[in-house]
Amino acid sequence: MTGFLTAAAVADFEGVVLDCRFALNDPAAGRRDYEAGHIPGAQYLDLARDMSAPVQEHGGRHPLPAPRVFAQTLAELGIDHATDVLLYDDSRFVFAARCWWMMRALGYREPRFLSGGYSAWLARGEDPATAAAPGNTVVAPTVPNAWPGCCDRRQLAELQAQAAAVVDAREAQRYCGEHEPIDPVAGHIPGAINLPWQSFSNEDGAFLEAEALRKLWGETLDASPLVVYCGSGVSACVNVLSLALLGRDDVWLYGGSWSDWCSYL
Repeated sequence: MTGFLTAAAVADFEGVVLDCRFALNDPAAGRRDYEAGHIPGAQYLDLARDMSAPVQEHGGRHPLPAPRVFAQTLAELGIDHATDVLLYDDSRFVFAARCWWMMRALGYREPRFLSGGYSAWLARGEDPATAAAPGNTVVAPTVPNAWPGCCDRRQLAELQAQAAAVVDAREAQRYCGEHEPIDPVAGHIPGAINLPWQSFSNEDGAFLEAEALRKLWGETLDASPLVVYCGSGVSACVNVLSLALLGRDDVWLYGGSWSDWCSYL
């Protein structure tokens, strides 16, 4: 079961710690931040390099890598299906949640999150490490050939034909097409409703309690099928995480998301 550790509990954590910090407007920033200082023993997992495949004409800005490729990446970090993993970023779970979704989809033990992220850990007056932590390579486990729970544009249309509820996790301005800083086309998938990913945590980077999550989802919590997307299949994972905490394990992620959708327009 997914859980959250406080910064005070990190010292007692026995497992693999993954630093998932990243910046969409500066893809090298996460690695720089890691090298400048990180939780001792943490290893760095890069969204663009480790959690995404090369960008193609279609498939979105952060297409998922082949499952076996990601499994090998985790194996080189010392992670197999049974490994206890702690994830953190400094962006209210958005990049850590992508890793959580990927590991969960492939049958790994569900990672836990550092509540409040790296900033909460620093606020305790801890001394960050600057040297990279060595990996302890293990044998990569067998994983599915395709990503369970992930749909493409064609499958999304099939789900919509089944009256699926489709949720856009981006900020309201991007959903409404009023502001589009990343993708070449503004707007949203027809019929989608908007529930921004930032809604599920507070400004201190702590996830909301279950009752608040239920209130945010409202009647959509009971919709089936239920599909979530964002700009490139990253921030939508926060929405999927919130649903998992409420017991919904059947939610679809549109992996390519809006950046894939609009590539066909």
